[in-house]
Amino acid sequence: MRWRCTRLAVVVALVMCGTLANAAERALWTTSKVVGSAEPPDPYRLELAYPKLKLFEPLSAGLIPGSKRLLVAERPGKIWVLDASSKEPQPQLVVDLKRTVYGIVAHPQFEKNGFLFVTSVADPANPSPNGSRLTRLTVARGESLTADVASEKLILEWPSGGHNGGCVRFGLDGMLYLVTGDGSGIADELQTGQDLSDLLGAILRIDIDHPTSDRAYSIPKDNPFVGNAKARGEIWSFGHRQVWKFSFDAPTGQMWGGEVGQDLWEMVYLIQKGGNYGWSVREGAHPFRPERPKGPAEFVAPIVEHPHSDFRSITGGWVYRGKRLPELVGAYIYGDYDTGKVWMLRYDTKSKKVTEHRELCDTQVRIVEIIQDAAGEILFVDFAGGGLHRLMPSPPPKSDAPQFPRKLSETGLFANVKDHKPAAGVIPYDVVAPLWSDGAIKDRFMAVPGDAKIEFDAVTYPAQAPGNMPGWRFPDGTVFVKTFSLETEPGNPKSVRRLETRLLHHIKMPGNDDEYGAQVWNGYTYVWNDEQTDAELLDAKGLDRVFKIKDKSAPNGVREQKWHFPSRAECALCHTMAAKYVLGATTEQLNRDFDFGDGKRKNQLKHLDELGYFTKPIPSDATGLGKVLVDYHDSKQTLDARARSYLHANCSHCHRKWGGGNAEFILLASLPLAETGTVGVRPGQGLFELSDPKVLVPGDPARSMVLHRMKKLGLGRMPHIASNIVDAEAVELIERWIRELPK
Repeated sequence: MRWRCTRLAVVVALVMCGTLANAAERALWTTSKVVGSAEPPDPYRLELAYPKLKLFEPLSAGLIPGSKRLLVAERPGKIWVLDASSKEPQPQLVVDLKRTVYGIVAHPQFEKNGFLFVTSVADPANPSPNGSRLTRLTVARGESLTADVASEKLILEWPSGGHNGGCVRFGLDGMLYLVTGDGSGIADELQTGQDLSDLLGAILRIDIDHPTSDRAYSIPKDNPFVGNAKARGEIWSFGHRQVWKFSFDAPTGQMWGGEVGQDLWEMVYLIQKGGNYGWSVREGAHPFRPERPKGPAEFVAPIVEHPHSDFRSITGGWVYRGKRLPELVGAYIYGDYDTGKVWMLRYDTKSKKVTEHRELCDTQVRIVEIIQDAAGEILFVDFAGGGLHRLMPSPPPKSDAPQFPRKLSETGLFANVKDHKPAAGVIPYDVVAPLWSDGAIKDRFMAVPGDAKIEFDAVTYPAQAPGNMPGWRFPDGTVFVKTFSLETEPGNPKSVRRLETRLLHHIKMPGNDDEYGAQVWNGYTYVWNDEQTDAELLDAKGLDRVFKIKDKSAPNGVREQKWHFPSRAECALCHTMAAKYVLGATTEQLNRDFDFGDGKRKNQLKHLDELGYFTKPIPSDATGLGKVLVDYHDSKQTLDARARSYLHANCSHCHRKWGGGNAEFILLASLPLAETGTVGVRPGQGLFELSDPKVLVPGDPARSMVLHRMKKLGLGRMPHIASNIVDAEAVELIERWIRELPK
């Protein structure tokens, strides 16, 4: 194959240049210039409001009305009070509930009655019919605030099991508002989003000051579904997956919410009385499970949406009403837990349009809550770091600050860019089953800084996902490199032209950023010049170019091939949390022999182990691990193994649980075919005018949607990004495989 010939040429060149370490010695990569971000400096930054304050995994916080004191709840159940007016507040323990606390709010008349409302989950690992609950504590007021666990009173319970909601606030009307979440782990398994007969997937509104004889609260008579025998009267709005945080803007009366999406989108909503926000028929403004029954009322569209390249777990914020940042007054400021980004928007209620929307800063803070203090200033709660941060204008950039490399030759990844010779310590590798990229030849390199090490098969999230295989955990500053080249005259190695070199750069988040699988990997593209001497950094938007390819079957012997250089946002569509971000550097993809430059082919896993790349020796049977893939070009392999490997390499980063593909089926080769949800299953995203199609129909390629989508171009093509040419060899492979599948 052409890519093998090119790979051999690269290895020979490396040997002649003496850049590869021998099997007993690891060359260190010490020349990295890939630091920071290629984007312009942020106009704002986050800084610690109280540098000495250190909390443990805070999840919720809020102001005590009529005071300058803040209440903060830590995930394991401790609730603290601190004086926000102090330069160095000393937290004082109010109570330890010894269970997961999701939300807290003090009663508007707290100074008189001492009522503190708490949402919690008894044991998230063991869901129960009524594991989520709203309770009330009575706090003794004095020099210190303390509460006895015995004072706790149950107000309301609802099922737990994932997406338990928990945000709780008092509205401007004195009513208590509460989020429940859809109560499921994936795709609204209980289908509660559009169901008004239970409390899940909703925001509730209750009156806790006027209990009834059979409840510790009453249902306000002006709630939208009061009198509907098929609906719970407590519901204020519904069709929610997980409104992680919401807030009220006092001057306008508007209720703002940040909705955590599932596959592709994160949303900001204005919450309306009786509003239906679409889940799980829609995700934001986009179809999700359009065939599911819809609840009453038209769907409410989001004010703005963020793709998962920008946001992956939105944290709703507040409309800024402080004095410290006058240029932001009236702007809704919100953030993201996974990426640490902070954004703002302005919304005109008359025109119902967003008039301004931009990023304020890109941080490494795990923004789990945004609160408003007594002065109307906002504070950002950091789950991982345990601190409270405030938004500050960024200082002018330092003249000597390192600049993100604008040329490939400035990255420190190559000793000689023109000859494509990697720097010392930048190690080449290859994969078992490559991704189709419109016939491109690929050269891959891994650069781990200094003597830093990789944790082998350490990333298991989401462990409960069918077919899940562990991933590697890479150190801060790791860079993966992939150069794409095309033969402008197929079959002629001398006609090879380098098109682009893509980087995937890892920035380590502070705290335990891998507990939930979330990491930060930034993608960049460098476009090669016509002289093939260097490549320049592409801007964030991406690019399309057309190249002329000699082709005897084309008119005049030349055809045009469109090549898409991906935007930075598109990189995140495939390099997802569920796919462990780095698609090629996994046990199953690297478990193959490769010539590293000494003329002998070695197993890549063993070679990396011998060089000391891993934190501890890998298992002695490592070459037997992850043996789920084969080279699908190899006709000596079984037809089934080749077909499953192709689908795994090209489709499974999306088509897996939590991978971003809207269809329910799974294309991981690690699952038996019968457990993938493909055989005899009706497609969920349209029939494409096929006759009674299924995802896979054994013996009938013409009715198999997988094959049909592979053969399409334009709208409906799979993969839907990064490809403009049908992989004819793969189509033949998959068609033959389907035809020979047992009926």
